[in-house]
Amino acid sequence: MILSFRKATNNDLKEIVSLYNDSILQLDNYGINQWDEIYPNQDVIKEDINKKQMYVGTINNAIAVAFVLNEQTDEEYKSGKWHNSTDPYMVVHRLCVNCNLQNKGIGYKTMQHIESFLSSKNIKAIRLDAFTENPYSLQLYKRLCYNIVGTANWRKGVFYLMENLI
Repeated sequence: MILSFRKATNNDLKEIVSLYNDSILQLDNYGINQWDEIYPNQDVIKEDINKKQMYVGTINNAIAVAFVLNEQTDEEYKSGKWHNSTDPYMVVHRLCVNCNLQNKGIGYKTMQHIESFLSSKNIKAIRLDAFTENPYSLQLYKRLCYNIVGTANWRKGVFYLMENLI
């Protein structure tokens, strides 16, 4: 199973929207009320693609994972006790693994790819937020040695602000 990464294109929009919609249903089935029809929706995803910040990982030309990578943070990120505010960093948003490929290491391999890619660009840290009620994402980030540096309260509840130095 070879996972290849590239920037998403407008041709991927339908498949990516379906990926997120399927994840929303799966999260709901697990009692995890993290995403919904408001966020992330097709408009958000289309904007991510148009800004060239959405990436996909594919297996046999099918999208296995999608994520956004940029420097954007919400106001709530200011409360985080980040390691060093002057070092260059990037933020991972909306990491989403295809429901049919869960528990196969796709999320882990994707984060390793992101870390390697950013390290080669002299980025010193990766930041993200993770829903406190999503044990699957929390387990992933713990396994990858991400540190909790604060919390943020959004519409869906409390999220951990997390960081890993690379």
